[in-house]
Amino acid sequence: MALAPPESALAGPRVPSGRLGSGWVPAGVVCVGAVVVFLCCGVSVRDLTVFAAYIGIGVALPGTLLWRAFTGGGSSPAEDIAAGLALGYAVEVLAYLPARAAGVPLLVLVSPVAVIGTFACVPRLRRHWRGAVAGERMPVWCAWALAAVVGFLIAWSALALYGVPVTSAYVDMPYHLALVGEVRHHLPPTLPTVLGERLAYHWFVYAEMAATSWVTGIEPVTLVYRLSTLPMTAAMVVLVAVLGRRLGGRWWAGVASVGVTYLLVSPALRDGVEFTSRSMFTAWASPTQTFGALLFAPVVLLLVGGRRAWVVLGVLLAALIGAKATYLPLLLAGLLAVPAVRGVVERRLRAEWVVPAGLTAACLVVAHFVVFGQGAQGTAFAPFATMRTQWAGAGVALGVLTAVHLFCLACVWGGVAALGRRALDPPMLLLLGMGGAGVGAAVLLGHPSQSQLYFLEGVRPYLSVAAVCGVVSGPAGRRARWAVPACVAGAGAALLAEGFEVPGGPLTRVVVPYLVLGAGALLVWRRGFALVMVALLGGYAVPTSVREVIGRVVPADVVRVPSIPEGARAAGRWLRDHSSPGDVVATDLHCRPVRWPACDSRHFWVSGFSERRVLVEGWAYAESTLSRTELFGASYLMVPFADPGRLAANDAVFARPSAENVRHLAQKYGVKWLFTGINHRLDKFAQLRFRNATSSVYELSQT
Repeated sequence: MALAPPESALAGPRVPSGRLGSGWVPAGVVCVGAVVVFLCCGVSVRDLTVFAAYIGIGVALPGTLLWRAFTGGGSSPAEDIAAGLALGYAVEVLAYLPARAAGVPLLVLVSPVAVIGTFACVPRLRRHWRGAVAGERMPVWCAWALAAVVGFLIAWSALALYGVPVTSAYVDMPYHLALVGEVRHHLPPTLPTVLGERLAYHWFVYAEMAATSWVTGIEPVTLVYRLSTLPMTAAMVVLVAVLGRRLGGRWWAGVASVGVTYLLVSPALRDGVEFTSRSMFTAWASPTQTFGALLFAPVVLLLVGGRRAWVVLGVLLAALIGAKATYLPLLLAGLLAVPAVRGVVERRLRAEWVVPAGLTAACLVVAHFVVFGQGAQGTAFAPFATMRTQWAGAGVALGVLTAVHLFCLACVWGGVAALGRRALDPPMLLLLGMGGAGVGAAVLLGHPSQSQLYFLEGVRPYLSVAAVCGVVSGPAGRRARWAVPACVAGAGAALLAEGFEVPGGPLTRVVVPYLVLGAGALLVWRRGFALVMVALLGGYAVPTSVREVIGRVVPADVVRVPSIPEGARAAGRWLRDHSSPGDVVATDLHCRPVRWPACDSRHFWVSGFSERRVLVEGWAYAESTLSRTELFGASYLMVPFADPGRLAANDAVFARPSAENVRHLAQKYGVKWLFTGINHRLDKFAQLRFRNATSSVYELSQT
């Protein structure tokens, strides 16, 4: 069975050689737009220039050269550059780890210098600077379509993050900043906001940002809040299109795959009620997910293309261990599905799938025992946890809610049902195996903050590609002509369902409209109109998707209340510049200034701005907190700190300052600095070193 469409199917239209007919024009337009956005949002020309130079020359260029050398290159320059950027990131992180451990982080530059120098000096490697001579170029219309998607993501990010003051940004941004500071100075890292707590988390993306900061001199806050995730996001868009093109055989299939991945979401027929298909709008909110998604995409490209470039595959999987280990069990499920099904069909076992499965399993073991220390960060086997969280108290209706959720997923990826016998092809089995594992994890696992849905988000691009391939594989004829009217009819039916009030309880009012729409799709399916059913399901999702897409780029009339004091950043920077990376800081700032029955301990900016380890700051994301949180009970934000004695000794210094309390903190816990608000009572027992309108920094004597 062929692993990919025949080469003749991959031949696409030639692109005019003129400048206006070049795919570089839309790429250039996007770059100019990004530059304008960043400049308007406070990024300096110097930082933009240095960042672009480092990512282009220090990461993407060596990665592209290595990708071409080990894999033979992709079918288009766009694929080589996007996959090369992913490989370059993986090499950068794996080079930074020993460099940081040796205390010389700038040694990370050895790898790009060595790669570029080797490919420049070795005659037989120089051809990889040009790429494949007969390579296919992306059609101009396709390049513009992908540029539009990237431009949309830039506009959304500008409204939601880039243009928002650091003091008012998304709640998790200081946490990401704190982890960059930790990996910038320490290896192995620990949780910087709780001294000595193991960092059982995906942290390689923070190593990438730390490496970039060391090389370029750019402040971590600029990288986290502005620059770093955009190249990852843009490259991921290209790789989804390339995968759709490769398996669909046409460039429009690649563009459609991107559209389904980023723009099509589950129908929400009632306000505030969402049976989610987990959108990709986590580009900056979850940099670990964004980084892991980018590293994972070339792995899938290699596997579905039949090219076993073992060195590249090993490097990418090794980087995934700490980038986003969520992808490893998903990949393993897909790799096991291929030989399991093909073994039944062909009655023999293919080693070409068993070997990467074994390599993936080994990486998964390393991730579990080495990176996460056997911690689960609160993830547990809890069937229907997503539904129970959405509709607490539904009880016996959990099965119905699960069916509705699966129906909503079918509205996005219903094209899978039209694959027919092509679903037995190894590439499709890989995608469907991963997709089934992602959906299964969302249904069977639970997490205090719904993080089990990242499994679903992780497989979203690959289910989208499979769904588009189902449409491509469908029969062309009289029945297919009904697809567009069916999509329009589906959109209209969804709008009617949204406005139709069903008598009964809240559960009935939510479930009945979905059941009616599902019955209509099932009727069409039973009559043999597979493509029409797919179009109908997609139509159901159109109204919600349009509102979601437009809503992301329409300025919202929202008053953003600062959660970080204006002087906090200056105080943190002073502390960083006048202390050593090994110094320990104590603070009485543990709770965010929001209304909450208990302490919302997602407080991380002291560590984030100072790049120093804190005795106790915020503990919400600590393994010791999440592991003690009971699912379906009180929020993890209600869980108190795991070590009450330490917290009491810490807070006593600020609430009841005395020479004895200060001495105890310094001698027992090694605290050297105090970071607080305005507390004049501390002036008698510690040396005031910095003060502004909102923050104070004190130094403690170690004797």
